[in-house]
Amino acid sequence: MSKIKVMSIFGTRPEAIKMAPLIKELENQKNIESKVCVTAQHRQMLDQVLELFHIRPDYDLDIMKENQSLNGITTRVLVNLEAVFEKENPHIVLVHGDTTTTFAASLAAFYKKIKIGHVEAGLRTNNKYFPFPEEMNRKLTGALADFHFAPTQRAKANLLKEGIDEKNIFVTGNTVIDAMKYTIKNNYVFENNELNNIDYDKKIIMVTAHRRENWGEGIRNICESLIEIVNLNKNIEVVYLVHPNPIVKKTTQEVLGNIDRIHLLPPLDTKDTHNLMKKCYMVMTDSGGIQEEAPHLGKPVLVLRDVTERIEAKEAGTVKIVGVCKDTIVKEANILLSNGEEYFKMSRAINPYGDGNSSIKIVNEILQNFL
Repeated sequence: MSKIKVMSIFGTRPEAIKMAPLIKELENQKNIESKVCVTAQHRQMLDQVLELFHIRPDYDLDIMKENQSLNGITTRVLVNLEAVFEKENPHIVLVHGDTTTTFAASLAAFYKKIKIGHVEAGLRTNNKYFPFPEEMNRKLTGALADFHFAPTQRAKANLLKEGIDEKNIFVTGNTVIDAMKYTIKNNYVFENNELNNIDYDKKIIMVTAHRRENWGEGIRNICESLIEIVNLNKNIEVVYLVHPNPIVKKTTQEVLGNIDRIHLLPPLDTKDTHNLMKKCYMVMTDSGGIQEEAPHLGKPVLVLRDVTERIEAKEAGTVKIVGVCKDTIVKEANILLSNGEEYFKMSRAINPYGDGNSSIKIVNEILQNFL
């Protein structure tokens, strides 16, 4: 074999952030020919990350449609990847995490009998509807994958329980920690100028909430809890990064549109997001990736979901699951805002997701298995 042809496929901003440092490492290897294919399941937010990491995709499927359905995403990825695979015939396809792009790309590779490497493999809630559709995307990808790059020992244990051969599981840490080496800067000036005008002597709460299972009443409860938290604490500011989904935007604007000390901003580019995380006091989120990122910076996380697949973070004490009940959210937020001992325990807990060298570990396993 001359060079190992590795094709990385992703479609959303979270995937791009976590795959970017791995792609840069693949590009540095003389024995690897790196190819990148994006589905653009999310268009604008994906492009921000590609620009930040100077990644030029070899293929851009550009599948995003207004009000797109899961069926539509899945079928467009399947159909479009067939021609890409016929042309390139990679030795291995790398997919990440739990998106619909991840599952559909894995299925398309399986149909062509191409080896599949699953980055961030083995996370589980064991409830197929929470998070939806991510839990089943991840499990189905795991069933199709040949190489499982698990971030933690617990993720490895989950895979072993499902009958995955131990020799095909590699514990590597999480590549998102690698990505933060590229983005966190001292004396950082935000691209979004509103963030430069915030008083960081106050306690800043960074908020994201967009999961499908929270649409409707869940998002409304989160918004109403933020109003109460602000009213009870005069020395705080809330920065809510509002997902562009129309359902999420409509509710947040209706409830929070004119509330003093609550800033509604569109999703930030990755550097702004990571540096806001560094400056904030705490994070409230229903995101998965932020549960890994914020603890690396010593920021406590209140998880606005009833379950999490990041069990290690919960056990380490870096995150706390609070659900979407207004009273519970307010109570738990006020504990962190007023109780220094509780805040210290969460902020000083050890992040279980690695040392920032996950990408090189994954690349080394690929080299060992294909050379």
